[in-house]
Amino acid sequence: MPRLVMKFGGTSVATVDRIRNVARHVAREVAAGYEVAVIVSAMSGKTNELVDWVKDANPLYDPREYDAVVASGELVTAGLLAIALQKDGIKARSWQGWQIPVVTSEAHGSARIAEIDPKNLEAGFAKGEVAVIAGFQGIHAETGRVTTLGRGGSDTSAVAVAAAIGAERCDIYTDVDGVYTTDPRIVPKARRMERVTFEEMLEMASLGAKVLQVRSVELAMVHRVPTTVRSSFDPPDAARPGTLICDEDDIVEQQIITGIAFSRDEAQITLRKVKDSPGVAAAIFGPLADANINVDMIIQTVSGDQSTTDMTFTVPASDYERSRAILDEARTQIGYAQIEGATDVVKVSAIGVGMRSHAGVAAKAFRALAEKGINIRAITTSEIKFSVLIEAAYTELAVRTLHSLYGLDQA
Repeated sequence: MPRLVMKFGGTSVATVDRIRNVARHVAREVAAGYEVAVIVSAMSGKTNELVDWVKDANPLYDPREYDAVVASGELVTAGLLAIALQKDGIKARSWQGWQIPVVTSEAHGSARIAEIDPKNLEAGFAKGEVAVIAGFQGIHAETGRVTTLGRGGSDTSAVAVAAAIGAERCDIYTDVDGVYTTDPRIVPKARRMERVTFEEMLEMASLGAKVLQVRSVELAMVHRVPTTVRSSFDPPDAARPGTLICDEDDIVEQQIITGIAFSRDEAQITLRKVKDSPGVAAAIFGPLADANINVDMIIQTVSGDQSTTDMTFTVPASDYERSRAILDEARTQIGYAQIEGATDVVKVSAIGVGMRSHAGVAAKAFRALAEKGINIRAITTSEIKFSVLIEAAYTELAVRTLHSLYGLDQA
């Protein structure tokens, strides 16, 4: 029998009534002849509540015990869904991460999946059981301690399980009915895409689209797991197809630009009059890397006499103060004259595999933004995307401008 993985996020399982609705979606796929594994998140808000309890008990908590606490939210959901399925006459059992086992690294709070042995799940399938799996969690084999995969980790759990059991596809159920060309709250004319490539989805997820966790898309791309984003709020007997994330070869006609993403979690830092000499970049970015701060856009402007340079780059807004403190501490070693910063910035990106074969795509955007009076502070490009850093006040105007420019508005 073909196998299918279904993943349901926190809003989809927020109440017992919604869990009953999830059970009906699962029942539909069982009736269609699939062996089904279901990955569930904690009920909406529960993980935040558990995290608050941990911090209240001890702000300097042991990360191993943190994982033991926060992993419990998914256990409740898995048990309740198994009970709801049983009530509907479907064989089902719940699984904790360590029971499968989902073997991970020892990085508590942000562990990475190393291996999943499907033997136990396959034994359950042989008995006609639906496997209801607590997402977001695993176990470190050497210590035997429970680990968690970080926020959004249930998406990663789902794709990893799909790869391990050889599933036909992985369906990610959420509160939206697919992947849109941009945020419909900003651009009402945004449209749901029927298909998008792994590479495009990876860029969109990393550049601000909140539909899927970045690591889950990476796994899907590496293991070539077709992944569908669907809505759990569709009637189970009339569910829409959603958006399929797949290989580029599976898309017959590809637009130049597929979508527009934006991220408000950006801060800009500029170092003025840095000595232009070998090793300076390492002196700047090395300490930030050691502190696990991700640097994105980097622009270097050399002075006319080529003796000094201005270095501008972006960091996550949440790391802005920490980054400035690190750079202040390293000022003597770096040798800059002044540090400037801004948090009222946003990164807007255009993504599309069609950029590989078309010239002038980014230049067209720069002209359109200029005509709207939008100043670009920084630019980065890759083979299938370009990003601009602009003032946050112009976010909606920039997104709408680019969305229309590339013909993404609904007809």
